[in-house]
Amino acid sequence: MNLNQPVTYIKGVSVARAELLYSELGIRTCRDLLHLFPFRYVDKTQFYTINQLQQNSSEVQIVGKITGIKTVKQKRGSRLVATFADATGTIELVWFKGVKWIQDSLKVNTPYVVYGKLNWFNGKASMPHPEMETVSAYKSKLQMAMQPVYPSTEKLSNKGITNKVMRTMIQNLLQQVYGSIEETFPKYFIDEYQFFGKKEALLNIHFPKSQELLAKAQYRLKFEELFFIQIQLLLKKLIRKSKIKGYVFEKVGEEFTNFYENYLPFELTNAQKRVLKEIRKDVSTGAHMNRLLQGDVGSGKTIVALLTMLLAIDNGYQATIMAPTEILATQHYNGMVELLKGTNVTVNLLTGSTKTKKRREIHQNLEDGTLHILVGTHALLEDKVQFKNLGIAIIDEQHRFGVAQRSKMWQKNELPPHILVMTATPIPRTLAMSVYGDLDISVIDELPPGRKEIKTVHRYDSNRLAVFKFLKDEIEKGRQVYVVYPLIQESEAMDYKDLMDGYESISREFPSPKYQISIVHGQMKPADKDYEMERFANGETQIMVATTVIEVGVNVPNASVMVIESSERFGLSQLHQLRGRVGRGAEQSYCILLSSYKLSSDGKTRLQTMVETTDGFKIAEVDLKLRGPGNIMGTQQSGVLNLKIADVVKDSPILHQARQIAIKTLNEDPNLSKPEHELFLKTYTQLQKKTGIWSNIS
Repeated sequence: MNLNQPVTYIKGVSVARAELLYSELGIRTCRDLLHLFPFRYVDKTQFYTINQLQQNSSEVQIVGKITGIKTVKQKRGSRLVATFADATGTIELVWFKGVKWIQDSLKVNTPYVVYGKLNWFNGKASMPHPEMETVSAYKSKLQMAMQPVYPSTEKLSNKGITNKVMRTMIQNLLQQVYGSIEETFPKYFIDEYQFFGKKEALLNIHFPKSQELLAKAQYRLKFEELFFIQIQLLLKKLIRKSKIKGYVFEKVGEEFTNFYENYLPFELTNAQKRVLKEIRKDVSTGAHMNRLLQGDVGSGKTIVALLTMLLAIDNGYQATIMAPTEILATQHYNGMVELLKGTNVTVNLLTGSTKTKKRREIHQNLEDGTLHILVGTHALLEDKVQFKNLGIAIIDEQHRFGVAQRSKMWQKNELPPHILVMTATPIPRTLAMSVYGDLDISVIDELPPGRKEIKTVHRYDSNRLAVFKFLKDEIEKGRQVYVVYPLIQESEAMDYKDLMDGYESISREFPSPKYQISIVHGQMKPADKDYEMERFANGETQIMVATTVIEVGVNVPNASVMVIESSERFGLSQLHQLRGRVGRGAEQSYCILLSSYKLSSDGKTRLQTMVETTDGFKIAEVDLKLRGPGNIMGTQQSGVLNLKIADVVKDSPILHQARQIAIKTLNEDPNLSKPEHELFLKTYTQLQKKTGIWSNIS
């Protein structure tokens, strides 16, 4: 039997059952079912005698015989009661459902193994709806000791696919295919690292005879999963470096030097200089650059991006920078126009709301090469947007773009442009090194001199008046304030109501004409949003009440306080992004997290983390533990890394070991062409078919 065959080939799986397994758990083939791993185990290694039973909540297993059966009338129908005895005493087994057919199936004076949770009443124990089988049936089965518990859904249980049924299906499957399970590791590898064989591992993950065998099975399967991800990432990096050609930026020319010497508004930090060096090295080799630039909010990624674009221009190429929102694109554009005043570099902006006449002019200038830098949103990806010679594409806040969208950038030229991906949401170092193994990574890990750390506090709703008093004091000093409300995608009406209620209570507390308030939310026209943002940026209003549209992109150095309402409803990376909107000037800045008293344990952890640290990397570590990583290889970008058994956070020691061994293997045999690596190559090839091209694009 072949593992790629549908589950209907397994004894006891009807077409109807197969359809349910597919719709509820995504299980289509025998291989899928074999890789549905238990998420916990019930340890049935221990047997109790009836006189040993304690009044606690654990499940117990007893061997004995049924000595009598009776039905007892109730208000509705009747219940079935069997007296179950061993040499030390008796208990009652009770059924409230299925009385008729259970009664017919019970055998008096036959040895049974019963298992279940006990109910106690007046010092006497009973076991409702026990799992039971005859001792002879129990002995003939695979799962003598620890019983697997499989993921399930309400629908599966209601349709009779209980955990017991799942166990039986997987047991039947294992008996049918055990002989044909293929090994994926070479013999020398299994011997050297003392791994279980694949068959043994699969048998012991489903039906372990002991805790020790289970641990060995889990280790083998987790290692295998992480090892092949590393092999894929490392090979991709090797292929990209050797096969995918990139444009060569060989000289540092006039525009770069002129800007660096005469227009750079401040001295670069050592971290910025180091990153620039790494980029220059990449673009001068003729290989294709695919680099991730990480830096905390306000660490100066944009200036590094601009200098990189000037490098491209000096070598006769064009550059583009793509941002996820119009606000952020406009901010990049305005910032660059300001910085490049007086130089010969031309910059333009293309977004969804660019007028047709302006668009035509941009398209024309792009194609004849007179436009050097194009800043924009998703509008850059349209087929009409054609460059004369695009040398570098910079993507800001990359987690906001779908992978398929980013891949369009590759198709703008004969050779793919160099790619620099920027993010202010730091990815934990361990994860970045291990999971983004095919990207080169640069980190700006110091803030520009003179920046003060933002003070963060958590306050409950009942402290609101004290918070308002603090805001008045700050406004008195000439500072400005943000008040942000959560945006819950499902209900725009509700978001709007929350925002409007908040706006009204702030208007009452901060009356005009003494105080001026701006309001910005997702339902406003772009022009109205820009008008309000503009007023706030120019200091005409002291308070900006907004939904998370300001998460990225407003730069107001005079704003010194960020108040986040219902902060427990935000994710950690969002809270960190929002906090980064203040602290851009020389004054001390503050972030106030307001929440209700009702906090989940995750909510508490998030707020506590924000109060304790402003280090984006530490925050990302906590966020990763709470949320899980994305599916890095495919087009899905959040949720879980499509892993069946490993967990990149909990299993990071295994992940590091898998990476080291993958590096060692590929150093010795870069093409996996040695005879002893035939199994590695075969597995790698199968995996490649499944993941497709997306993983080439950062």
